[in-house]
Amino acid sequence: MPAYILTVAQITNLTDDFKRYSARAAELSKQFGGEYLIRGKAANVYEGDLFKGRSVVLSRFPSMQQLKAFYESDEYQRDLKPLRAGSGIYEIGAWEGS
Repeated sequence: MPAYILTVAQITNLTDDFKRYSARAAELSKQFGGEYLIRGKAANVYEGDLFKGRSVVLSRFPSMQQLKAFYESDEYQRDLKPLRAGSGIYEIGAWEGS
């Protein structure tokens, strides 16, 4: 069963480290079978304020096990995640899909 990870981010400080994080996280996600479905700001916000000034990243993985292996990996937690420190506010969740 596929699994999805959704990030809603308010980027407040676009650093060089964040740019490296973004590129390397995409590569690592792919190594674990992940693919981006959405990446960026909404083309239109029709209702509410949640998406105003925020970026969304929605990725699909073949299984929750592969999603967890990516997110909980030493390479992500130890090497990549610190690169985005101080760059913004992040809300991240995972869902099983169909």
